[in-house]
Amino acid sequence: MFDLTNKIALVTGGANGIGKGIVTTLAKAGAKVMIGDIDEEAGKRTAKEVGGEFHRLDVTDKNNAEQVVQDILSKHDRIDILAANTGIYPEVFIEDMTEEDWDKIQNINLKGVFFVVKPVLKAMKKQHYGRVILTSSITGDITGYPGGSIYGATKAGILGFMRSAALEYANYGVTINSIQPGMIATEGLKKQLGILSEKGAEAVPMKRLGEPEDIGVTACFFASEEAKYITGQSLVIDGGQILPETPDVIL
Repeated sequence: MFDLTNKIALVTGGANGIGKGIVTTLAKAGAKVMIGDIDEEAGKRTAKEVGGEFHRLDVTDKNNAEQVVQDILSKHDRIDILAANTGIYPEVFIEDMTEEDWDKIQNINLKGVFFVVKPVLKAMKKQHYGRVILTSSITGDITGYPGGSIYGATKAGILGFMRSAALEYANYGVTINSIQPGMIATEGLKKQLGILSEKGAEAVPMKRLGEPEDIGVTACFFASEEAKYITGQSLVIDGGQILPETPDVIL
């Protein structure tokens, strides 16, 4: 099951964190993984680890995104899997928020999805096959936290985009689904959320944070033949974090 042998996969934001977990899992399943990331050093290192390729990608640059997709198509003739994972999650309180804050996060987290997904979907439509997996979050659609309003808006926006996109491409052998991670043990979480990452496990019924590979396995499932009849859906991977009605319910 979940055999992705010789499938061509592009993972954006694949150099570190959740993206690296997706890259590693897809590669273990047999996919040839293309890592698109702005972090060249980490991206090349990860590509070497999994026997993949690195492509420098700034998702806020439409021309760059289109060129990366074209470069992959020119070399490999197709893109079977896209995991659009690039995102940032700074903490910005509304009263401190500037227009520049809003635009930066929206451009990376939401517009960046559009810039990459559009040319990939065009190719998948022609080949009449494709698996698109978007990284959303429990934040925005289900939960929130102080300072997370812009981030939550972008992640909820991804789900809205997904549902309509899934309808547009359902008749072309292309599925479009999303993953909603809870708190995942990445260096980015520890650096940007500080004390939340240290105490986060207390809010999870499983009493531990998730691992990047937990998200990778879910991406692998959505990318597989076994998931061919699933589209426009989102799966929460959070160790049960959103289940309790109050913190007192957590045992």
